[in-house]
Amino acid sequence: MANLSVFGAGSWGTAFAHLASSRGHNVCLWCRRPQQARAIATSGRNPDYLKDIPLSPNLLPTGNLAEAAIFAERWVFAVPAQSFRELAGKLRPLAPRNVRACNLAKGFEITTGKAMSQVCHETLPMAVYSVLSGPCHAEEVVQGLPTAVVVASALFEEAFEWQVLLTGNTFRVYTNEDVTGVEIGGAVKNVVAIAAGITQGMGLGDNAVAALATRGLAEILRLGARLGANPLTLTGLAGVGDLMTTCYSRHSRNFRLGFSVGEGMPPEEALLRLGQVAEGYYTAQALREHADAFGVELPIVEGVFRILHENAAPRDILDELLLRDPKPELSPELLWGGREADS
Repeated sequence: MANLSVFGAGSWGTAFAHLASSRGHNVCLWCRRPQQARAIATSGRNPDYLKDIPLSPNLLPTGNLAEAAIFAERWVFAVPAQSFRELAGKLRPLAPRNVRACNLAKGFEITTGKAMSQVCHETLPMAVYSVLSGPCHAEEVVQGLPTAVVVASALFEEAFEWQVLLTGNTFRVYTNEDVTGVEIGGAVKNVVAIAAGITQGMGLGDNAVAALATRGLAEILRLGARLGANPLTLTGLAGVGDLMTTCYSRHSRNFRLGFSVGEGMPPEEALLRLGQVAEGYYTAQALREHADAFGVELPIVEGVFRILHENAAPRDILDELLLRDPKPELSPELLWGGREADS
């Protein structure tokens, strides 16, 4: 049994807190809005997310950040990527000396282009960092449906401890030491999922979606090669696994956002209709704004950015993608470690 503090009571934070509490751990769930915490305490349900699911009675909700901070040395961040730095900064003076931080967010910071591991090292330098990712829709996890994820840490022992704490009959956790690969796979697949949703919304068929998801994987691999990820990580749960789920499931917020846009809805209206954070919307912006620093060609990401942020017509972007110069399927850029191919 362990004490865990989960920061963020959205759908995934709520599902994770319920999962951990059901595993027998003492879990404090921090809610940004105190009224949400009070509602969970009185009704046993989150009034805003997964509202039909009765939560573990051992779950302790709170709207007090300090109370959540001192509750445990193991912290789980379940806030959107763009909120990570602000929250971590507030928590820094409250952090125990041996704090362990496990991040669930999947994205890059827009202002800096940094992954959450880098943001954590800057804001909570005393923390031992891990990231948990993979195909894990909150709606299915909270119902106890079979799920497999991966937790990565630079310290194998830390990943192993999270594995032991969280693995159960329906939730299987694998370990990895490739933090970079797990973060890249989890973040970029959200942008590809938006593109898949747009393609489905336009009624272009399964062939088109499969082609787009596969070429999206090629972009994930190219970025991974440039930033030093392990290619096998990106063929695993945080890469191909998560990509498959988000590109084909209506549970995926990013897919649903793209689907509405593909049907002809303006992106701003589609976001309002979604009513939740779609990380891919912001990740596309982060990757576009820092494209020169990454130094990798990402045409699908570029196309999604232009559709969402510059009001480009999806049909025009599709035509541009299809009419790009012919090239080999296996790009020389996939030589791992950022090496350039011999010319």
